[in-house]
Amino acid sequence: MFSKGQIIFGVLFFIVFVIVIAMTYKKDLQLHKRFYSGSIWILIAFIAFILLIVAIKFFLKV
Repeated sequence: MFSKGQIIFGVLFFIVFVIVIAMTYKKDLQLHKRFYSGSIWILIAFIAFILLIVAIKFFLKV
């Protein structure tokens, strides 16, 4: 299905991609902590809203 060269390229690309993403995340970590410090509450509110919609659908099933 894949040639040996394509498999080698895919593996090397994946390794380099993961390394670059990790370096970029580490570089921007302080910036994320400063600007996105309260974002966990937005996530919690969103999940609670979805659960509320599911609960309403469950209890009002006709």
